[in-house]
Amino acid sequence: QKQLVESGGGLVQPGGSLRLSCAASGSIFSIAAMRWYRQAPGKQRQLVADITSGGSTNYADSVKGRFTISRDNAKNTMYLQMNSVSPEDTAVYYCNADVTYYSGSRYNTGYYWGQGTQVTVSS
Repeated sequence: QKQLVESGGGLVQPGGSLRLSCAASGSIFSIAAMRWYRQAPGKQRQLVADITSGGSTNYADSVKGRFTISRDNAKNTMYLQMNSVSPEDTAVYYCNADVTYYSGSRYNTGYYWGQGTQVTVSS
């Protein structure tokens, strides 16, 4: 089954840390770029960070120096280490990836989303 599944969300106090994971499953041939997005209530979904298959990263200005994106290609998994969180980081966090699946001799590349995981920063 082709899917991305996020985990690790929850309630955290301001200044605390949280680690999100995103695991891709199915008959995966390769995964190119992977990304974390977030969407706060009443706001548009925004890109938080992205990482290439080679490990190059980019971050939104609002999270630079606090969040770290990483991936384990052998496990088809991406992570987001969130440090020094603030209430402004409260949102549903979604993972997204460009995944090539195979079935027999056929290969199909698609743009996949996870179901989202809630992160709430509050005292």
